[in-house]
Amino acid sequence: MLNKKPLSERDICTKFITPALVAAGWDIQKQVREEWSFTDGRIIVRGQKYTRGKQKRADYVLFYKSTMVAIIEAKDNNHSVGQGMQQAKEYADILDIPFVYSSNGNAFLEFDQTKVEQGGEVERELSLESFPSPEALWQRYATYKNLNSQQQEVVKEENHKDETGFAPRYYQQIAINRTIEAVARGDKRILLVMATGTGKTYTAFQIIWRLWKAKTVKRVLYLADRNILVDQTKTGDFRPFGSDIMTKIQNREVDKAYQIYFALYQGLTGTEEEKNIFKQFSPDFFDMVVVDECHRGSAKEESAWREVLTYFNAAVHVGLTATPKETKETSNITYFGEPTYTYSLKQGIDDGFLAPYKVVRISLNVDEGYRPEKGKKDRYGHEIEDRIYNTRDFDRNLVIDDRTKAAARKISEYLKLTDRMAKTIVFCVDTEHAERMRQALVNENSDMLQQYPNYVVRITGDDEIGKKELYNFTSVDEKEPVIATTSKLLTTGVDTKMVKVIALEAGIQSMTEFKQIIGRGTRLREDDGKVYFSIMDFRQVTNLFADPDFDGDPVVIYEPDNNQPPVPPEGKEGEGEGDDTDDPGREGPDDEPGTGRPRKYYVNDVAVKVINERVQYYGADGRLITESLKDYSRTKLLSEYASLDDFLVKWNVSERKEAIINELAEKGVLFEELQQEIGLDIDAFDLIAHIAFDRPPLSRKERAEQVKKRNYFEKYGTGAREVLQTLLDKYADEGISSLENTAVLNVRPLNQFGTPIEIVKRFGKKADFDKAINELEQELYRSA
Repeated sequence: MLNKKPLSERDICTKFITPALVAAGWDIQKQVREEWSFTDGRIIVRGQKYTRGKQKRADYVLFYKSTMVAIIEAKDNNHSVGQGMQQAKEYADILDIPFVYSSNGNAFLEFDQTKVEQGGEVERELSLESFPSPEALWQRYATYKNLNSQQQEVVKEENHKDETGFAPRYYQQIAINRTIEAVARGDKRILLVMATGTGKTYTAFQIIWRLWKAKTVKRVLYLADRNILVDQTKTGDFRPFGSDIMTKIQNREVDKAYQIYFALYQGLTGTEEEKNIFKQFSPDFFDMVVVDECHRGSAKEESAWREVLTYFNAAVHVGLTATPKETKETSNITYFGEPTYTYSLKQGIDDGFLAPYKVVRISLNVDEGYRPEKGKKDRYGHEIEDRIYNTRDFDRNLVIDDRTKAAARKISEYLKLTDRMAKTIVFCVDTEHAERMRQALVNENSDMLQQYPNYVVRITGDDEIGKKELYNFTSVDEKEPVIATTSKLLTTGVDTKMVKVIALEAGIQSMTEFKQIIGRGTRLREDDGKVYFSIMDFRQVTNLFADPDFDGDPVVIYEPDNNQPPVPPEGKEGEGEGDDTDDPGREGPDDEPGTGRPRKYYVNDVAVKVINERVQYYGADGRLITESLKDYSRTKLLSEYASLDDFLVKWNVSERKEAIINELAEKGVLFEELQQEIGLDIDAFDLIAHIAFDRPPLSRKERAEQVKKRNYFEKYGTGAREVLQTLLDKYADEGISSLENTAVLNVRPLNQFGTPIEIVKRFGKKADFDKAINELEQELYRSA
């Protein structure tokens, strides 16, 4: 009998677990994903560089058609059969998988989530020969999901697969499967809440594709409220349907020969003539209506847009949003029901699918409150009302020219320090403010205009020239425009993949609008150099990050009373609640009707200066680090190392110090930023010892000099000594990673000694070279 104890975990998989699956009838190529990394690993920004955190990787995930039904965690034979169960259950919870297995090559331990609510035996041991077949597991799954045989046929329809083999991410697959199961069971109202940048449209395509292929839905209406959203969807994710299947309803023309229809709400409602467009279809014409960005007007009971949904009431309605709206007048949940699936911004960042952010909060002297002198007049001769004006008033009731210029100057300074070509959105109070901000930014960046005439543009709903630049601004390939000033047009829906800076120059109070604005920067474009984004806050808007509703579950505020519609809100629709209609604003002396006062006061003789600037970082727990980075890091380090001795032992026994640095960075210790805050040019070792244990630090150069003074290199031959001395100088300039990365042998000045192979030969064998580097590291920290 084969002795399994010496075998590696991979050997156990290859020799025992995989054969057991094959014997049970599983198709390894089509039904099994082995060693599947279902997350990418969180982006950890380190100064101008970044690393990735650990990926979540399942040893085996078993699929029945496009449904994940089981997960297996493997261990080597020196572990018990159930050793991997806890990790497997953790992953199964994330992946929405009911059947969980652990194996060490002797047997399987099964955990059956479907029996938890029923009571009874939830865990049992199975022999290798007794692993369930695909059909057996599927029937148990279908029973758990309450799917009859007819409904099962709907759910069995598989995802669309393109020629590249691109497959949905795990959370998209969960959203797709849950929605299709709900439709198969007869549910009529479905809400998917997925953070901006996580592929809601692609998810919707897969849902419609499978239901269409299963002939459960034959005709679909896809509703959006902007042409760019409709066009992006039709020519992008929905392209596999083909032009003979899809059409866009426009110019009041209706052709009933198609199966997938795209339409703007505005094109179907409004005047009686426009309403006649959707009423040319019979109420039962569509089997499904997909409501994109359903947090906007369609969520309002009294909205004209709701007429479309009411008219096609018999169809399945699927709402897509990153930010379900819950106010006294508006409720997505009341209309659609509880979300069928939610994938949050925090989850997206933790999984490495979305970009993390840092916040730069800037306070100006007038933001604490500006009160005009008695009898003071603005530049148009209006006497300014005597009261205290603050950030909620600026640019809405009172304009301070120097404040606009100061904000434009700080934004421009930040770009000059980081990246002059970083796509930037400046959110303003209204379109008039956006125009003044554009002018101020043009003046601050006049040196860029000769090469890039459209370096700064205003993109607002009332600016046709600016709107023509929207495509170029959102394009990954087009360099300009670089900076876009806007009011509401860019808050939501527009796919701004390369935006690296978001400047908040409007007093946003709506959580819905805030989430949508933050979503403009969350898209990750690693190959194009976009791995994080910055938020410049001039109005204390980022206080909303501390609100538990920021990334929490929505709470229903509006509950219908005896099916009575809610009372319509006062004021214009959507005001203060993330409505995306641009407020035009107005410049000049026009009076506010009926008041005798101007719409805005304009003051041009008030000096404005920055009084405080603070950088906050996205922490490992998904929250902004609000305390000092030094205090935050000290807490993190002391939770990792009980004492200085504990740290020194772990540092010295580690073969790669960079591994310790990366591990701590993943847990929220930001070394480069910390170094900037304390203002010392020291390496990670001294940062940890100094901050956590109050040890006086040595600079890298001081450590390198100590090694040289000890004549440490005398035991090596001339050739090896030259290499080590050069590496030591490299350490003094760049830090410990330069010693542990063999790529350093390819760059100056190391490459002057020859190729990496020739350099290694100076020490003898590769093992001799590695030993010399390891001893050099020990010598650097010997005094500790």
